[in-house]
Amino acid sequence: MQTEQAAPIRYEELEAPTPNWVSNSALLWDHRRLLLRFAAVALVLSIAVVFLIPKRYESTACIMPPENSGASTALFAALAGRSMSELGGLGTLAGTLFGARTTGPLYVDLLRSGTVSGNLIDRFHLQQVYGKRYRTDAAKKLARRTTVTEDKRSGVISIKVEDPDPSRARDLAQGYLDELNLLVIRTNTSSAHQERVFIEHRLASAENDLERAQKDMSDFASTHTTIDIKEQTRATVDATARLQGQLIVEQSELDSLKQIYGDENVRVRSARVRIADLQRELTKLSGTSAPLSADDNQVNESSPSFERASIYPPLRQLPRLAVPYADIYRRIRVQEAVFEMLTQQYEIARIQEAKEIPVVRVIDSPGIPEKKSFPPRTLFAILLAILSVTVASAWIIIQHRWEQVLMQDPRKALSLRIWDDLRDAWRQLHKVFGEAQ
Repeated sequence: MQTEQAAPIRYEELEAPTPNWVSNSALLWDHRRLLLRFAAVALVLSIAVVFLIPKRYESTACIMPPENSGASTALFAALAGRSMSELGGLGTLAGTLFGARTTGPLYVDLLRSGTVSGNLIDRFHLQQVYGKRYRTDAAKKLARRTTVTEDKRSGVISIKVEDPDPSRARDLAQGYLDELNLLVIRTNTSSAHQERVFIEHRLASAENDLERAQKDMSDFASTHTTIDIKEQTRATVDATARLQGQLIVEQSELDSLKQIYGDENVRVRSARVRIADLQRELTKLSGTSAPLSADDNQVNESSPSFERASIYPPLRQLPRLAVPYADIYRRIRVQEAVFEMLTQQYEIARIQEAKEIPVVRVIDSPGIPEKKSFPPRTLFAILLAILSVTVASAWIIIQHRWEQVLMQDPRKALSLRIWDDLRDAWRQLHKVFGEAQ
């Protein structure tokens, strides 16, 4: 409230009452020189302050999230679309129930997840860059400098990253794309992925079974000198037939020599020695029907019979060896067929998994920003100057109103009392802290 007994200002001497904004404008006009000087100083200080604010550069990447795939999803989407055209408002509900929705919100949440931010903190050493002791503080600062938005109409997701270093801003934006792809691949739960994992485990098991069967065949062949039963049987039968033929010829020759020269002739004794050698060779090739042990087929190089040792098993033992040989051979063939089939299925499953893994399609790759995004120095300087002039104007008006209030006014007396008490309290606190130091 203004009173006529206040300071003798000319605009208060008017007979007609004047509005407050007129009197305030007149008061400020009287102090215009002071306000101009204050505005000039405030503008200079504002420019100095805004130049102390560090620059920030913004790098932006735009991606298009993959859509839902699969026959069931396509069917549900078709049903949902039909419901929308026929049932109107109920079509939206049907689209929600049948899964006809975009994956945009999911990928926005993935970009904001702690896994992505944690990997970026470790990858770019953001705790040291931001000067934060704890990872949570670094993650919060990274979240404040990152903006992830989704366009509801097009579904395009924009990733904006601010940083004082333009190169690091670009690298952080690209890092979000890389971590998103890795996270999508790691969390993929499609049917092709499950099938690939199952076939991969089954393929490893089949490979171990095949190696065991091949080792059994190797041990069996090394123990019983069985390389190929069929070929060895044919070769043994042929060798036995030749020996028997030679034995028959030598027997005929021996009978002829005995009739001509008698039993004690040298040629007769030589023929008998040859027949005995042929009989021993024939006996060794024929063998016995007794069970054959491993020691019977092992040849010692120091033994005197090493030269005469046969590289084939005896003829009578071949049927006994044929059964376990055929069993091991059949196991190898089965395991080879299983391994080959699983290998083909594994490659097909990998291709199918690669097709079904959702891949983030990049619309705009992040680039190194050329211009700063923050702060707008001109705007800040003007706003700070205007704010300073506004504060100075308010101070002039308040001071003038305060001087017009009479000392007898209880409100002014209470205000002065409170001011004196606060000043005394401040002096006492300053004195206490001074003595403590």
